Amino acid sequence: MTAQIIGTYAAALSLLIGSGFVLVGAIGLLKFNDPMTRLHAPTKVGTVGIGMLLLASMLHSLVIGDGSFHELLIMAFLFVTAPISANFIAKVNIHRRACETPPAPPRDDTWSTLQTPESD
Repeated sequence: MTAQIIGTYAAALSLLIGSGFVLVGAIGLLKFNDPMTRLHAPTKVGTVGIGMLLLASMLHSLVIGDGSFHELLIMAFLFVTAPISANFIAKVNIHRRACETPPAPPRDDTWSTLQTPESD
């Protein structure tokens, strides 16, 4: 087997895996009931699926001989912005009271400080 054949098989495998992840993300988006659970499907599964599709594109361009790394920049942008947008969507749903409000944290003066509790 030559490197070109191995690269083609690797690109095809990446396409199949990416398509599977995107399909699971789309089904999850349609299947879940409330916005907070529906949020997980496109952000978690969809990001990995699109990443695999972009990896397949990179592998294909390397096999042909036209090394293209634009996809690497797209992947980096996607992996940075997807969690931020998911956080904003979750905050909007919490503020609109479209979902169950999370419980209030317990009163604790030592959380995230350098103070130690008096009982220690």
